[in-house]
Amino acid sequence: MVPFILFLRVQYYVESGLLIMSSKVQQLYYAELRQKVLLSKSRHQEAVFFQLAASALQAEVGDLEEREEEEDEEENKKYRLYFLPEDYFPSWLIKRCGRDFLLQHCPGLHAELRGVTRGQAILQFIKEAGNLQDGAVTFYRMRQEKKELRSVILLGVASKGVHIYQEVEGKLCLLYDLIWTHVDRLTFQGSRFEISAVGSLCLPQLVFYTASACHSKHILTHLRDSHRLHINTRAAVCCIQQLEDMQASHLYKEAYICDTTRLAQRLQTNSLSSSMSDCSVAIQTTTAWSKEEECEEEQVREFELCVDKPEEIFVDEVLWTAELSVDEPLIFPSSYWTAVAMEMKQVLRRRTDEGVSVD
Repeated sequence: MVPFILFLRVQYYVESGLLIMSSKVQQLYYAELRQKVLLSKSRHQEAVFFQLAASALQAEVGDLEEREEEEDEEENKKYRLYFLPEDYFPSWLIKRCGRDFLLQHCPGLHAELRGVTRGQAILQFIKEAGNLQDGAVTFYRMRQEKKELRSVILLGVASKGVHIYQEVEGKLCLLYDLIWTHVDRLTFQGSRFEISAVGSLCLPQLVFYTASACHSKHILTHLRDSHRLHINTRAAVCCIQQLEDMQASHLYKEAYICDTTRLAQRLQTNSLSSSMSDCSVAIQTTTAWSKEEECEEEQVREFELCVDKPEEIFVDEVLWTAELSVDEPLIFPSSYWTAVAMEMKQVLRRRTDEGVSVD
C-alpha cells in the first residue's frame, strides 16, 4: 500500500468547452489550460493573456465589487491586491510589464465581465486559450537530423491539425501549419517520422526523427485518434458555432432595440417627434413619386419591399436592414436621390417657417 500521486494530462483538445459534458472533466480541462497559460511562450500575443486573466478571475473570484474612486492611495492599492500576477500571467510577461502595471489594469478587464457566471467564464477561458500559439496543443520533441543531440523541432497536435515549430533561443518559430485536410499521409519507420502534405500545397516531404520506434508509434496513434475525434465532433462544433453566432446577433439586436426605445422616449418629450413623422412622410412621398417612373420600375419595387409599411418601422431600422442585405444591395438611379433631396429640402423649409429647430 505505497502512496502515490497520479498526474492527469489532457490527451485530446477540443474546439469548444461545450463538447465536454461532464462538469468534473471540464474542471480538469480548465485546470490544465490554466497551467499551460502560465508556461506559455507566446510572446507576441500579450493581449490574449490579459483576456485569459480576466476570465480566470471571473471564474475563481466572481464579480468584482463596484467601488468609487478613493482619494487615499493606500486604499486603492489594497483594493487592487486581491490577486497575485504570478497566478494568472507567465513570468516573462510580468517582467516585461511589471507587477504594478498588471495590478493596476487587470481589475478593469475583470470588472467588464461582471454578471458572467462561473461556468460561462470557464467556457470563455477555454475558448480564448485555443487562440494561444501553444495553448490547446500537445507537443512532441523531434530532431531534424538523426545524429543531432538536441531536439529543436516541436510537433504540435491540435484539434484542427498539426503545427510544426522550431525552437530558437527559447522562442517558437512556426514552420508549417497543416490542418487535417492538408495532410496526405503520416508514416514512420523506426525513429524516422514522415509527414506528406497534399500535392496542391507543393510542400516537400517532411522528415523528422523521434527518440525511438515506440515513440513514433505513440505519436502516430495520437495523430490518428485526434483526427478521428475531429471528424466525429465536426457536426457538433458547427452547431455550437451557429448557436454562438445567433446569441451574439441576439445580444446586438437587444442593444439596438434598447437604444431605439430610449430614442423614442426622447422623441416624446421634445419637438423631434415631428421630425420622425416628417421623415416618414418623405419616404411615403418619395415612394409614390418613384412609382411614376416607368423606366425604373424594378429598382422602385426593390425599395418598396423594405418600406411598404413605413408607419411601423423606424427610419434607423430601414437603414439597418439595408446594411444587412449585403448580397442584394439597394441600387437607385440618380433621379431618385434628386427627388429625395428635394423632399427633404421642403420638409426643412416648412419646419424653419414654423420656427422648429432643424438640428
